Amino acid sequence: MDQPPLAIGEIVRNGIIFDLKNWGGQSMNDDDLKIMVERLFALLNERQVHYVLVGGVALLQYVEGRNTQDIDLIMALSSLERLPEIELTERDENFARGTFEGLQVDILLTQNPLFAFVRQEHVSPVVYAESTITTATVEGLILLKLYALPSLYRQGDFARVGIYENDVATLLHAYRPNVEALLVELAPFVSDSDSQEIRDIVKDLQTRFSRFEK
Repeated sequence: MDQPPLAIGEIVRNGIIFDLKNWGGQSMNDDDLKIMVERLFALLNERQVHYVLVGGVALLQYVEGRNTQDIDLIMALSSLERLPEIELTERDENFARGTFEGLQVDILLTQNPLFAFVRQEHVSPVVYAESTITTATVEGLILLKLYALPSLYRQGDFARVGIYENDVATLLHAYRPNVEALLVELAPFVSDSDSQEIRDIVKDLQTRFSRFEK
């Protein structure tokens, strides 16, 4: 039997509820989150924004995964500038973070060539409870996670390293995409040293889950 479409508002609600840091504080109720999410995507469609859903919500479309409390989108800076309703709290060359009616929204800006590439080449329409939303494919999510890993290693952000490596391993194991083709696609967007490090990471992840298949 087909599973019902994922509800983004419910995903975000669960992420907030199961985060210990939020316990004891005031939280949004189900209806508030549902309405916020619906309004966000209605606004994006109304402004005719070319966007792609990525991050934890997109991941849950393909595998059982971790909780997430925000909405992650790939979007052009010109589109973001047409959305003053998203109140920015941070922005650099590649990323922006803001809030929409209290809902956290993280933006991957298409000024980054890889983000633009994923938006163009690795997307698919997916039906959610709120709407049909252009979402990154399995391959697109793997590219984004692998691209981020060398930088996370350099920053010493090993909590996120563990999360991202687990996301990649889970997608690789569940869907068996053409890994070599993905690495070839990724190579023009990273340095030679990062490309080799990413290959080493993938090889290690494949070795890990191959142990459980023997």
